[in-house]
Amino acid sequence: MTMRLLRKTIRHGSVAIVLAGLLGAVGIASAAADNKKTPPAKSTSTAKPAAKTGGAGTAHGTTTGASTSHGPAANGTHTTTTTGSRTTTTGGSRTTTTGGGVRAGGAAGAGPHGGAGAGGHPTAFHGPAPRGVNDHVTRSGSAIRTHPNGRVSDIHDARRGMDVHHGLAGGRRVSMERGDHSRVFAERGRRGFVERPYGFHGHDFARRSYFYHGRAYDRYYRGYGYRGLYLNVYAPGFYYAPGFYGWAYNPWAAPIAYGWGWGVGNPWFGFYGGYFAPYPVYPSAAFWLTDYIISQDLQAAYAARQEAAAEAAAAAPPPAGGPPALTPEVKQMISDEVRAQLALENQEAGQNAQQQDVDPASSGIARMLSDGRPHVFVAGGSVDVVDASSGQECAISDGDALQLQAPPPPDATSASLVVLASKGGVECARSSTVTVQLTDLQEMQNHMRETIDQGLQDLQAKQGKGGLPPAPPSAQAQPASAAYAAAAPPAEANVGTEIAQVDQQSDQAEKDVAAEAAQQDSGAPSPVAAAAAAAPPAPAAPTATVELGQTPDQVKAALGAPTRIANLGPKVIYYYNGMKVTFKAGKVSDVE
Repeated sequence: MTMRLLRKTIRHGSVAIVLAGLLGAVGIASAAADNKKTPPAKSTSTAKPAAKTGGAGTAHGTTTGASTSHGPAANGTHTTTTTGSRTTTTGGSRTTTTGGGVRAGGAAGAGPHGGAGAGGHPTAFHGPAPRGVNDHVTRSGSAIRTHPNGRVSDIHDARRGMDVHHGLAGGRRVSMERGDHSRVFAERGRRGFVERPYGFHGHDFARRSYFYHGRAYDRYYRGYGYRGLYLNVYAPGFYYAPGFYGWAYNPWAAPIAYGWGWGVGNPWFGFYGGYFAPYPVYPSAAFWLTDYIISQDLQAAYAARQEAAAEAAAAAPPPAGGPPALTPEVKQMISDEVRAQLALENQEAGQNAQQQDVDPASSGIARMLSDGRPHVFVAGGSVDVVDASSGQECAISDGDALQLQAPPPPDATSASLVVLASKGGVECARSSTVTVQLTDLQEMQNHMRETIDQGLQDLQAKQGKGGLPPAPPSAQAQPASAAYAAAAPPAEANVGTEIAQVDQQSDQAEKDVAAEAAQQDSGAPSPVAAAAAAAPPAPAAPTATVELGQTPDQVKAALGAPTRIANLGPKVIYYYNGMKVTFKAGKVSDVE
């Protein structure tokens, strides 16, 4: 099934994806006889949540290490009244009016790091609008969102399948879904990627070919439906031996000092000196990985700031000299979360070794939202969120820490998190509560796991060197490749060029949508609408029919290949865009 079609299906509220599974209770084995430690507690079995239907729609957005996210305003519900071709949306104390047809639920093409939220009212952008923004949807289905000061926040180009987001901190992200259902993401000064969906064992996967500073590399993701959204969950390309996870999880024999070399020639370290300081010693790999994660994030943020002129709007971090804004208490919470992720990956490694499919709900935020425990997330890029107390937007950026203290309501597609550490300026204030779309939250966890895996790779290569303790023999085995990675489509041959082309096309897309909106406001005929009117009507497609008692082959002959197949023992469900066909005993028994 293509991810694009599933997003549409879920968005239109026509399909309930009911998947059940239990998270196996598997603890991390000890590293080896010469590294005998108590293994971590077994993880709690959690039923896999089912996706909700209706009310929540997957909509378009542009994202990277974080997504273009406009969470719900905290000042009350939005009331929407549609009259003819104009829609008036009231949110809090401000009324905004959009012209032209409004696309309910938004568009497909959820962004990679983050992605799509659910619309509380008809809008071309995902998520209920923050207080004061103005959404203008054109007759062609394109849209433009502006801040109260007139500054453009988001552009949706319906013709190109492209979304552009201008962040509060000044960065720009572009996401475009192409006709073959692949997706291209570009962000100036940061990494971009081309994503291609594929199937493995009847499940949705995606391969992202990333490109950053001349280097191309691949990452893998497992897709699944949750609360009416479509989430991409990070799936490691390989797994380590249990002994390595045990060595990384358990305390080392004695705390060690490690020299990172962040002195002269590393200006990012001085620039963020008021925000971050490394540990003086490391009692276990979890603490070392915590500093690794934060340092990688801050280096990426600094490079983007230097490379992209738009990033100049971002606020400088606190000056060095006082206690770092990222306190030892917050870093302890991050290291605890790192240990939990190590336990999770060890469990997945065992399933991979036994050729079992990993449940994406147990690997992603579905488990984290249902296990009754607080969880810490580290931002891997800039995300615009909504302050719950004011309804206004604020930003979080690379290396900021947030905590989920309580799960959201069962039907919610966003969650409330407390900001544990931020850098000031346009960023959300420390201790503030912000509303984060679940797609963004999933991408934060993806980022954390991906960076942990990078750190584990470094840790295995450097064990026994530079002050790091040597790993026991059982921890030095070569990693085992994940079967789904071997089944992925080939990597992009010209990924850097494709990303650059989309970034360039977005300049024209912004001009076209802005011009169409302005012409529509003035009453002049839109060139887009004129071109559509001049085009000859498309020939009517023959009506496809499905009847009770038909076989799967007859249904496929009428409707084509299904976008997804759910094999539930005596019952099989074929999913199509806007329809599901249920078979019992090999015959159609129900059509919805």
